Amino acid sequence: MKTVRIFRVFFCFLVAALPGHAQSIFQNLNFEDGNLSNPSGVDNKVLITQALPGWSGTIGGVAVTEIYADGDSAGTAIIDVEGPSTNREWIGPLDGSYSVYLQAFGSAQGNVSIWQSGTIPSKARSLEFDVWQVQPSAVFSISFAGNSLSPVGLSSGVSQFGQVYEVYGVNIAAYAGQTGTLELTAEVSGLGDSSTEFDDLSFSTTAVTPEPKTMALLVMGGLAVAARRWRAKSSEI
Repeated sequence: MKTVRIFRVFFCFLVAALPGHAQSIFQNLNFEDGNLSNPSGVDNKVLITQALPGWSGTIGGVAVTEIYADGDSAGTAIIDVEGPSTNREWIGPLDGSYSVYLQAFGSAQGNVSIWQSGTIPSKARSLEFDVWQVQPSAVFSISFAGNSLSPVGLSSGVSQFGQVYEVYGVNIAAYAGQTGTLELTAEVSGLGDSSTEFDDLSFSTTAVTPEPKTMALLVMGGLAVAARRWRAKSSEI
C-alpha cells in the first residue's frame, strides 16, 4: 500500500507539472505557425493569436489584438506578418513562408514590439535571428527579462524578394535555464522610418563572437589606446 501511495503522489506531481512545463517553452520562433487566411476589412487584419501564435504585441505600450496580413504602412505604426501571398516585389518573408514586420515612425506613436514569455534552454549560449532594416536609420532592440541584449553581426543573406538581411546573434548564457520575457522592438528613431523585419530566431549551444571586420576594429582600437598610454608614460620620463 505504501508503494501505491508513493506512486500516486509522484503521478499527481508529474501531471500537475506538465501544463506549466509546456507553457514555459518558447513557441513559433520562426513565425511559421502563422495563418493569414480570411483577413477582415479593407486593412487586411487578422487576430494576432492567429497570425503570430505564442506572441503578444504592443504599439506605444498598448496591447494590440489584431495585426496586418501582408501589409505595409506609409506612416502609421503597425505590426504585420509578411506571408506567401504578398503581391509586392520588394518585401516578403525573409525565409520560409512568414516573417514579422514591425513598423515604427515617430515618438507620438511609440515603439512597436512583440514579446512572449518562456524559459531559455539550459544549454543555450546564444540566440540567432535574421533582421532586415528598411532604412539605414531603422533602430531595433532585443531583450530578455528586461535586460537589453547586444546583437553581434554574424553573416548576411538575401531573401527571394531581394531583401539583403543580416544574421545577428546575442549571447544569453547568463540567462540559461531562466524564465522571462523575450521581446523584439522596432524603436522610434529621430531619423525617420524605423521599420524592421525579423525571422528565424533559434537558440544555439555556441557563443557568438564579433565577425572578422568587427574584431579587427576592436583590435585596432585596443592598439590605439595602448599606444596613447605608452606615449603618455614616455612623456613623463
